Amino acid sequence: MQILDVLLVLGGLVLLIAGGEALVRGASSIATRIGMSPLIVGLIVVSAATSAPELAVTVGSVISGEPGLAVGNVIGSNIVNILLILGLSALVVPLLIKRQLVRFDIPVMVGISVLLVAVSLDGQIGLLDGVLLLAGLVVHAVLSILIGRREVRVGAEGAGTAPIPTHGRPTPVWLSLLLLAVGIGLLVLGSQLLVTGAVSIATGLGVSSLVVGLTVVAIGTSLPELATSIIAVRRGERDMAVGNIVGSNIFNIGLVLGLPAIIFGEGIPVPAAAISLDLPVMLATAIALLPIAFTGFIIARWEGGLFVAIYVAYTAYLVLAATQHDVLEGFTDVMLWFVVPLIALTLVVVTTYEVGLHRGKRLAEREASASDEGSRHEG
Repeated sequence: MQILDVLLVLGGLVLLIAGGEALVRGASSIATRIGMSPLIVGLIVVSAATSAPELAVTVGSVISGEPGLAVGNVIGSNIVNILLILGLSALVVPLLIKRQLVRFDIPVMVGISVLLVAVSLDGQIGLLDGVLLLAGLVVHAVLSILIGRREVRVGAEGAGTAPIPTHGRPTPVWLSLLLLAVGIGLLVLGSQLLVTGAVSIATGLGVSSLVVGLTVVAIGTSLPELATSIIAVRRGERDMAVGNIVGSNIFNIGLVLGLPAIIFGEGIPVPAAAISLDLPVMLATAIALLPIAFTGFIIARWEGGLFVAIYVAYTAYLVLAATQHDVLEGFTDVMLWFVVPLIALTLVVVTTYEVGLHRGKRLAEREASASDEGSRHEG
């Protein structure tokens, strides 16, 4: 039976990679034809598609009476998306951050994460909570489309309005739609195969459904985002890669948790362990993206490496805590008193340096502009 589970995991990985390639090709081609920026495609079209596995797992978990798996899937996926997927993508090539992401989408992601933490404090995501979460997603999607259309009308000088490069003859509309549909289907099927095999292996080891959701299922359902982001980066569409991650996190909270909470009127129970640790970690990872985006409008390779290292440490803690390993206490002390303060100090120092560097550049540009203006007047 374990051999079959391993084969399911491997087969799911193959389908996810193929689905990510088809999805990016189809979405890019459609964006080119309708004049939509790759950022908006990543935020809306690709994000909705790659969040389909999370939605399927969450609905199935609620029906099966596994709320810990449902909540852990969403929380874990959002943590994976930022720390692991953005981190790995940045290690491949530094990721550019569009100004719209910094000014609007990342703050929205932080805001809806705060809302999720707030509505979960009573231990349940009820009907009204689901309406609020879903409404936040709808408002963001509508405003994103309106902003994207306005920037396209303004011209190519606006942020995120550069057309997607095409090579040779444009892809026919029917083929683009077919690629999009096939990509979504492969992503959903591949994710289901992978999760089925991985959950069977993990539960056989006696791990709780919350931990399974935070780790195995979260990584499995986030593999569409990983495949899509890395493929987009390799194709030179880095804004789609970042937009996909930010948009997916918003969709995961607004749609994947909001919609089931509305459908199942009894609400979705939130485990106490998730409220005390995992939800704050999810919120912290969303907030951690703000200074990186604001300082240089880029996620550098070393920052991506830092994100991956933090995720490895967090996952190690979950596994040690779930198995009650003897080294858990020492590991916790090292993380709490050494690693976390060191990471915080690094972020503060780098942010301060980058802000000062950009202020100096702006001051130099102003002085150069004033000097040129004075020279013209003298002439």
